Amino acid sequence: MTYTEKLKQRLASTGSNLCVGLDIRADEPTERTKQLLIRIVEETLPFAAAFKPNSAYFEAMGWKGMRLLSQVLKAVPKEVPIILDFKRGDIGETQSYYAKAAFEVAGVDAVTLSPYMGAESFEPFLKFEDKGIYLLGVTSNAGAADLQLQRLADGRFVFECVAQMAASHAQCGLVLGLTQANADILQRIPDVPLLVPGLGAQGGEIRSLCCTGRRAPLLVNVSRGILYQEDGLSYAQRAEMWQRTIAENLS
Repeated sequence: MTYTEKLKQRLASTGSNLCVGLDIRADEPTERTKQLLIRIVEETLPFAAAFKPNSAYFEAMGWKGMRLLSQVLKAVPKEVPIILDFKRGDIGETQSYYAKAAFEVAGVDAVTLSPYMGAESFEPFLKFEDKGIYLLGVTSNAGAADLQLQRLADGRFVFECVAQMAASHAQCGLVLGLTQANADILQRIPDVPLLVPGLGAQGGEIRSLCCTGRRAPLLVNVSRGILYQEDGLSYAQRAEMWQRTIAENLS
């Protein structure tokens, strides 16, 4: 089964487009941290179409942090897609080792990649034909204007080149920050799978994705809005709230 098939099955079985970001803020990979992450996974599972751990938070804790990531990934049921957010962008043999680390060692279903060294920066990942790739298209940060939103001589934006590269490969989708998801940008992006961060703490407006006629799988990521809120709600209650919010605004 390919990543896209697995994702479509999960979207259909849950009726959810919510991706739960596992961006844990911890100084040490303690047993308490592990149990907290497993609890988050277990509580949010009924409302999650996918999980997205951010590699940086685990790498910062050293090799024990990476072991922690491995242990947490094992707590996610096999039918639930896992996207490793690590935004690697290199070439040649180096990138092939990143691909091996993600798909063979960590065993995740998809990754985020930076494509700004060209198509050869993600070609090693395409060799894993059952896996998925999300290329950085238009991100939520202000720095997107420095490169992604620059115009080329032919009038296209730089991100449109990335979007076309994604559209050329069945395994590829695009990262689109919700704060950038306006009608002008959306009409410039082919109907490829989208991973959309920026809902919640970053202030993105989910309604902007409604009625666009897109058919490719869509995931809307929420991290801080589930993991770090002082609202008296459980992780499950927050996940249910965001799942419902997304569904209501996409209909």
